[in-house]
Amino acid sequence: MLKIRFAGFGILALPVVLGAQRPQPVYTHADTLRGTDGPARSWWDVTFYDLHVRVNPADSSVSGRTGITYRVLRPDRLMQIDLQEPMQVDSMIQDRRALQYRRDGNAFFVTLAAPQRARAAYTITVYFHGKPRAARNPPWDGGFIWRRDSLGNTWVATANEGLGASAWWPDKDWLGDEPDSQRIAVTVPNPMVDVSNGRLRTVRPNGDGTTTWEWFVEEPINNYDVEVNAGDYTDYGLIYQGEDGPLTMDFWPLAYHLAAAQRQWAQAVPMMKCFEHWFGPYPWYEDGYKLIEAPHLGMEHQSGVAYGNGFENGYLGRDLSHTGLGLAWDFIIVHESAHEWWGNNITMKDQADMWIHESFANYAESLYEECQEGKAAGERYVIGTRANIRNDRPIIPAHGVNAEGSGDMYYKGGNMLNTIRQLVNDDAKWRDILRGLQTTFWHRTVTGAEVESYMSHRAGMDLSKVFQQYLTTTMVPELEYRVAGDTLSYRWTHVVPGFAMPVRVTLTPGNYSFVTPTEQWQSVRTTLGGPAAFAVDENFYVTARDVGVGGAR
Repeated sequence: MLKIRFAGFGILALPVVLGAQRPQPVYTHADTLRGTDGPARSWWDVTFYDLHVRVNPADSSVSGRTGITYRVLRPDRLMQIDLQEPMQVDSMIQDRRALQYRRDGNAFFVTLAAPQRARAAYTITVYFHGKPRAARNPPWDGGFIWRRDSLGNTWVATANEGLGASAWWPDKDWLGDEPDSQRIAVTVPNPMVDVSNGRLRTVRPNGDGTTTWEWFVEEPINNYDVEVNAGDYTDYGLIYQGEDGPLTMDFWPLAYHLAAAQRQWAQAVPMMKCFEHWFGPYPWYEDGYKLIEAPHLGMEHQSGVAYGNGFENGYLGRDLSHTGLGLAWDFIIVHESAHEWWGNNITMKDQADMWIHESFANYAESLYEECQEGKAAGERYVIGTRANIRNDRPIIPAHGVNAEGSGDMYYKGGNMLNTIRQLVNDDAKWRDILRGLQTTFWHRTVTGAEVESYMSHRAGMDLSKVFQQYLTTTMVPELEYRVAGDTLSYRWTHVVPGFAMPVRVTLTPGNYSFVTPTEQWQSVRTTLGGPAAFAVDENFYVTARDVGVGGAR
């Protein structure tokens, strides 16, 4: 999900002040409970969520129950279940017995009555109600969204990527544990239609002015993606002949936007073709692909992408690359759908590794541009997004405390990946790396370290210092150079110790060759004739500075 707020058309890159002291974040007991696979979580593995929820727009409340089926990894009896304030737990039941529990902020610790045998499966049912946090500025500020469409019809949705699923339903709200499947049964007032993840199984009128829409997700799902979208919807669809066979692509606009959707959402087909080429088969053939109009900008809800871009190209009509290229296609369709691979198929275990989701989804935008207009256009797009980089703080913050790093995980992360593509220097191999990540970590939760290690192994080079430089510091590598006669001298500065990333530069006028700078001065013969003819390939996210006479020693 794109989660960067813009003040005006763009954000200029802020200068890096070396040695400047930044306030250190303070993490709380609640942060640790939320972000850690603690003792009351690690002994059990969720296999199925059975969610039933009644949505009451009249008073902005919800109520229902979650059946949590789990497998015991090692015997224990103290279980952590999460539900955020101001939501309330009414009771917890296992084997028809009410259980004792205590609340610790947004976490509930329940003591199970029956012994829990290793490898056995059990179910606990949690009944709940309350008025979930209302999203003030969705999707950035998560929660429930209570709106009316332009015709005055009630329109309700959820968007909880950062806030988490426990903002409105009880679950194990740790990113590293996904269910194998899930039921989502949503009861709404007539004549509202609910659209959630997976496939629609039943529509049941209840005889009390409400209808229950039951959806089922056949494949693993990260719980923050579980969605409610309830409003005056209509639908249409098509069958896409994809890499893994026929794929249903269903589209759910508000009824009065049907014509606009049919025109604009046709872009989902070339998007699917492009991303299957670069990343491999769409990960959710069993659950299908849906695009759903939402009362917020958009979010990557698995198998049901939320869309609120106003049926226009660009990002709310703007081009985030500042090149004009992004105005030829719909940003939300492309970026949020990219998350089906990067974020939903491959999911971070810890919020600190959110770059896995956003850096690759940002980079996917340039690949889509490449699919449409060629490689040079894709390069211009990703390079253009550098104007949005702030270098304000590291992309990777502390692990284990549900912390999220700098918004630079989008544009800086995308440019890091484009830089790595140059280092690989073989587009077929680069495509194999991207597709290989998807197959190796298919339907899995991963750490950033696992992704980094895989890419280094498949690239055949140690990329650890590259990842460390761009993800854990705010420094942009600077190539200091000097051209004197027939000699070019160069070195890296503003880099982590041991940084020795190769880079393409001009050694002869107009021609690029690789050199491998280190933090020590090196020299090479050149026919440039002077510093004016020296250039660094702009596909590398680095800066260069002519130190002139006396700069190289």
